[in-house]
Amino acid sequence: MSSTTQAMVPVIDFSNQNLKPGSPEWDLVKSQVREALEEYGCFEALFDPILELRKAVFGALQEVFDLPLETKKLCVSDKPFRGYSCSPSGLFQSMAVDDAHIAENIEQCLTTSLWPQGNISFSKTLASFIQLTSDLEKKILKMILESFGLEKYMDELTDTTNYQLRIMKYEKPKTKEQTMMAPAHCDQNMMTLLYQDEVNGLEIQNKYGEWMNMKLSSSSFIVMIGECLSVWLNGRLSSPYHRVMMKGNDDRYSLGLFTRPREGYVIKVPNEPVDDNNPILFKPHDHEEFLKIFSSEMAKADFKSGVVISRLKAYCSV
Repeated sequence: MSSTTQAMVPVIDFSNQNLKPGSPEWDLVKSQVREALEEYGCFEALFDPILELRKAVFGALQEVFDLPLETKKLCVSDKPFRGYSCSPSGLFQSMAVDDAHIAENIEQCLTTSLWPQGNISFSKTLASFIQLTSDLEKKILKMILESFGLEKYMDELTDTTNYQLRIMKYEKPKTKEQTMMAPAHCDQNMMTLLYQDEVNGLEIQNKYGEWMNMKLSSSSFIVMIGECLSVWLNGRLSSPYHRVMMKGNDDRYSLGLFTRPREGYVIKVPNEPVDDNNPILFKPHDHEEFLKIFSSEMAKADFKSGVVISRLKAYCSV
C-alpha cells in the first residue's frame, strides 16, 4: 500500500488585485502555476474573496443535504454524472448542475426541484460561488495556455466549456481508523476547483506514489488538472490521483467547479504541442460520448481495490 506523507502541494496566491494579464504579478504567478502543475498536477490556490461566502455556502449545503431522501431524488438528469447520486454505502451524496454560471440553471435544475415554493437565498449563494470560482478558473486556464504558447485557443475553449457545479456530503464514518470515503481516481474533466469545510480528508498522490494530506485554509481551493485537459495538451501535464479518507464523528461538506467540454464539441490536440520529439498521442473525441461509456463501467465497478482506473487516455489514445 502506498505511504502517506506530510508533504504539501505548492500554495499560490490569487488574491492580488494587480493580477492582470501582462503584469509582473501575472507573469510570476503564471510561472508558479506551470511549475506546480508539471510537478504535481495540482496546487492550492489562495483566494481571499471566497471568505465572504464561506458561512452562507456551507449553510446552504447542510440545508440541501438535510432534506428527505425522496426530495433529493427529485434532482434528476438523463445525462451521466448529473443530478442527485448516492453511493451504495450511503456515506457519500452529491448533486450536480450543468452550466451553473447561468444563474437560471441553478434555479431550474436544483432549487425549484427541491423547493417548489422557492429558496432565493440558496440560489443566490450558489450563483455567487460559481461566479467567483469560474472567474478564477478562467484566470488559471489563461495562464496555462499562455505558458504553452496556446493563448489563441482561450476563446474557443471558454465558449465551449460546461461549468458544472457539484455539491457533496461525506457522512461521518464513526470510526477511529481511516475509512475510504471516495476511491482513488483522476477527474475526467478539464479542470477541477474544490472548496471544503473545516473537516479534512482529501488526499492527493504525488509522482512517488505517496499520499499527501490536504489541510486547506478557509480561503483556499485545490485546483487539479483533469484527464481531458491532459489529453488536449498531448500529455504535457498529468492529472493527479486523489481520494477521500476520513475518521471520527464529523460530516464533511465540499463543493466545486468541474469544467468539461460541452456536448458535441470535439476535443482535438492542437498542432503546437506536437513535434518530432512529441508525437501526437490522442485521437479527437467527443467527451460526452466517452462519459456515457465511463458511467456504464462505473456502475459495474465494485471499487474493492480502492482505485478507479482512468479510462480516457485508453479510450482516445492513438
